[in-house]
Amino acid sequence: MIQRLLIIIFTTFLVLTQCQVRQTLKVGLIFVQNVTNLQVAIGYRTSASAVLVTKEKIREEHLLDNFDFEFIYDFDECNEIQAAGKTVDLLVNKRVDVIFGPTCSRSGMISSTLAAQYNIPIFEWGLTSARQLTDVVRYPTSLPFSVNSYSLAMAIRGTLKQFEWTEFVFMYCNDGDDEKCESLKDDIQTVASQHSDITLAYTTRIMTGSLSDMRTAIRDIKKRGRIIVACVASGNGSKRTLMQAASLEEANNSEYVYIMAETNSRGFIVDEPGGKWHYLWEGVFNDSASFTSEDSRQSMANLLFLVDNMGMNDEVTPQYLNFSRKVIEMMKDPPFNCIEDCAGEQYSSVAKYAGQLADAFYAYAVALNRSLTSNPYADIRNGTMILGNIGMTFEGVGGGDVTVDPDSSRTSVITMIGLNSSKLPETYGRFVINNQSIDFEPLYANEMYDVWNGRERPKVKPICGFTGNQCPPNFVRDYLAFVAIIAVFLVFAIGAAIGGVFYAIKQKQREIERQDELWHVDVGHLQIIPKKSKSEASQRSFASGPSTSTKLTLESRTETNRFSFYLYKNEMVAANKHNARPSLTEQERYQLRQMRSLDHDNINKFIGLCLNGPQLMSVYRYCSRGSLADVIERSSMQMDAFFMFSLIHDIANGLAFIHSSILHLHGYLSSKNCLIDDRWQVKISSFGIPMIRQSDEVSKKGMLWSAPEVLRNETEERTQEGDIYSFGIICSEIITRSSAFDIENRKEKPEEIIYQLKKGGFNAIRPSLLTDESLEINPALTHLIRDCWTEKPSERPPIDQVKSLLKGMNDGKKVNLMDHVFNMLEAYASNLEDEVSERTKELVEEKKKSDLLLYRMLPKTVADKLKSGLSIQPETFELVTIFFSDVVQFTVLAGKCTPLQVVQLLNDLYTIFDSIIEQHDVYKVETIGDGYLCVSGLPHRNGNEHIRHIARMSLAFLSSLAKFRISHMPNERINLRIGINCGSVVAGVVGLTMPRYCLFGDAVNTASRMESNGKPGRIHVSSEANRLLTKVVGGFRTEARGEVIIKGKGVMETFWLLEENGSDPMKSLLKKERKNSTTSSQARSVTPTMDGFSL
Repeated sequence: MIQRLLIIIFTTFLVLTQCQVRQTLKVGLIFVQNVTNLQVAIGYRTSASAVLVTKEKIREEHLLDNFDFEFIYDFDECNEIQAAGKTVDLLVNKRVDVIFGPTCSRSGMISSTLAAQYNIPIFEWGLTSARQLTDVVRYPTSLPFSVNSYSLAMAIRGTLKQFEWTEFVFMYCNDGDDEKCESLKDDIQTVASQHSDITLAYTTRIMTGSLSDMRTAIRDIKKRGRIIVACVASGNGSKRTLMQAASLEEANNSEYVYIMAETNSRGFIVDEPGGKWHYLWEGVFNDSASFTSEDSRQSMANLLFLVDNMGMNDEVTPQYLNFSRKVIEMMKDPPFNCIEDCAGEQYSSVAKYAGQLADAFYAYAVALNRSLTSNPYADIRNGTMILGNIGMTFEGVGGGDVTVDPDSSRTSVITMIGLNSSKLPETYGRFVINNQSIDFEPLYANEMYDVWNGRERPKVKPICGFTGNQCPPNFVRDYLAFVAIIAVFLVFAIGAAIGGVFYAIKQKQREIERQDELWHVDVGHLQIIPKKSKSEASQRSFASGPSTSTKLTLESRTETNRFSFYLYKNEMVAANKHNARPSLTEQERYQLRQMRSLDHDNINKFIGLCLNGPQLMSVYRYCSRGSLADVIERSSMQMDAFFMFSLIHDIANGLAFIHSSILHLHGYLSSKNCLIDDRWQVKISSFGIPMIRQSDEVSKKGMLWSAPEVLRNETEERTQEGDIYSFGIICSEIITRSSAFDIENRKEKPEEIIYQLKKGGFNAIRPSLLTDESLEINPALTHLIRDCWTEKPSERPPIDQVKSLLKGMNDGKKVNLMDHVFNMLEAYASNLEDEVSERTKELVEEKKKSDLLLYRMLPKTVADKLKSGLSIQPETFELVTIFFSDVVQFTVLAGKCTPLQVVQLLNDLYTIFDSIIEQHDVYKVETIGDGYLCVSGLPHRNGNEHIRHIARMSLAFLSSLAKFRISHMPNERINLRIGINCGSVVAGVVGLTMPRYCLFGDAVNTASRMESNGKPGRIHVSSEANRLLTKVVGGFRTEARGEVIIKGKGVMETFWLLEENGSDPMKSLLKKERKNSTTSSQARSVTPTMDGFSL
């Protein structure tokens, strides 16, 4: 037993030891070393160390941790014979586990064939664009990481489809680079044969890259097509020469477009060794020196490039810059040890396709790691197994995504590049190609302006054909006389036709205008209603409409915010004002004409729209008893069951008529637009014109009649079911004799009720249906009301069914409401006298309150004139005294207080001042913050006493400050600066809204200057005021201040008012002020102008 246990332990130890043994992974590399024109793209000295950079990434991600890497490299110089020998050496002699290379197509096919024989994975990169390399049957262990010519051919097809070109021609030149163009030609022919949406019309070969041969080819191909796909050699100026030949052969105008698709290219940018580059049109090549760089640049305006972006984003990322730096630096590291050979500026920039080598090595490491993870004992040289795990997407060294499909083919990204309006390269879009699928991502907003620079897209075939001999016949040239006769005849015929059409249009317009006159109400025909006598002053109230909850009355029939009342063609009308003024469509005008013709006993007559007034108004016939809401609100009219049923019956009849008319629905039905005429007949108003009503503001209270589905989505169109809901709410108002939801007696606000209506639910909120026990309400009526306001619109009864049910409730009897109302009026006639008497008393009391408030805002004489409707003309007063005062250092004082404390301070101070003013014949004009403006001598003229009143008031102001204390700052003291002037002013009322009694004149400015140039605690008076004080009225002592420079006045002689003779109220104040005051406060922030002082 012990022996078996020891054997098991020993065996386990051997297995663990074997698992931890490190293996060496031999990586074979085949490069190009000394082919000059390939150094920039795939040169060994600037690309080989990409595998070392990737090895660091593999170590960081812990891939193949048990493996060491041995890199074995050789060179084939893109030669098939050398490639065969080097590959055999790597496979047989060096026994590598994987090969990266060769970098050219034909060499790659030979190496891939040999690798398939030994089942060794091989990854081609660089310029291996031959489609044959993607044949997994022929090359089962090969995976090319470069874009192949078949993908380029698919990108060409995608370009043709994007610009709706169905036919194209192809020209190519093998001179210097036959491998690339031969491959592309074969794949273009293959793609064209596989897809019926494009046609390859012609193919031609350019014998050499000379200008003469290219001109010969252009002359040939311009007879065959306008969409030209071209392939020429790279790096020797062939592209520039081709476009020069096109220009010289006049085959490079807006009819032509040239497409060049290739790898190892950045389109219009030509790379040079050492990271340098130049534009394709720059420099002098083998072409004529007379064809300048600018000429070449212009010749490329119609050229599009389709190029491989090598897995990079449009902009070089910091990630790629770091990769490039490491590749150059690590060429000095083993096994390459390239120090002297890699020195030089031409080897200072990474090879263009080095990123493909790095991405291929990383993809191989991931695939091998997957294979060993699933089978630790797998053969690491099994190429078919490794490529079977190759499907993946990862971020390449260039910053873009690299996608390898499970079938061992790499997804290609092809970029379309052209010249913008500034003749600079611009990317127009990207093609993502995977086998037969192709997706295009355009990067332009407007094809005409962004791609074709404002020109139309070139056509597959021009109007006159490729040779210019297929132009449509020129009838003017071939049949001039006939054309002239036909032209004259056509001119007369067209003139007659135009005249006839014009006459028909004018007649149609006149007919439309005549029909529109039926509903168009001219504002000039609306006459303002003259005021009624007192005996006619008691009128019924009028509905405010669905857009407001304010109750309006017609007791005076004056204009309100929502309604105006006029006489129109000797008929009283009510005009509803609207906020919107939309332009009416012909369909809406037709509806208005139909509304004008609507006539029904329970529909209020629509008169029309007033469009030419200052505000859009809809005009309806006036109903003397107001709205149903007003009748319900006036509790003096007692409604019995018969009365209620009659009202409900009328509303149902009117609503049924609307639903069966062209209007189809009301949409805004409420008790406020159910009007009652003098015969107590209900007439539904405010219907129609939804394009106008939907812009009117609706108050929360006004929404109480709206159906829940309308409240939840106010933009939803109104429905007949919504009208039925509103009808139910109105019926509840009638039978309970209260407003909607009895809102006045509820604790909830309208907003809360609306919220609950929107919320809905099984027990959704609805008005109460508790009625007076003395009323004999049919129980079926309450059931009908509940059915009308049910939550689901589809369960509400249509209006015809409502009418039928109402008729059954009345046993088919006719409703004669007029007789019934007369009986009610006789029964309640005594109530009217008491109500009138009570309301008259209330009116007298309210008038007293309003008069008292008005007299505080305006002089009594002015206010009385305004109440009488008289206009207030500006009045000149030859001599008055103006008083200005200002609190000294008020800004500093206010800074120590809260805003509420500032208001309390000013209120306490001005209350004292107002009590002083009441003791003198002085009118307080206004207070502005801490400023105070008073005047004496207007509007009541008092001779020369105005100066005495102002002077005494000023002295009293200063005296009152000695006892004044600030409640929240008792240690602080208030001081004033006062200015007085006498002179002529003009006074008048300014404005209609909040009218103000204003003073104008230079005397006002001078008084303000006296205050602003005075001193704290002093009364600064002008020379004119001093003259009146001392020479005219007398009794006051003043002191000359001297000449003072006054802003806007110059030098003025001013005085200080000290006291009134016989009293010394300022003695102590002046003594203290002369000791403490050093400077005057700044002028007030609001300074009167020369035109006056407007408050």
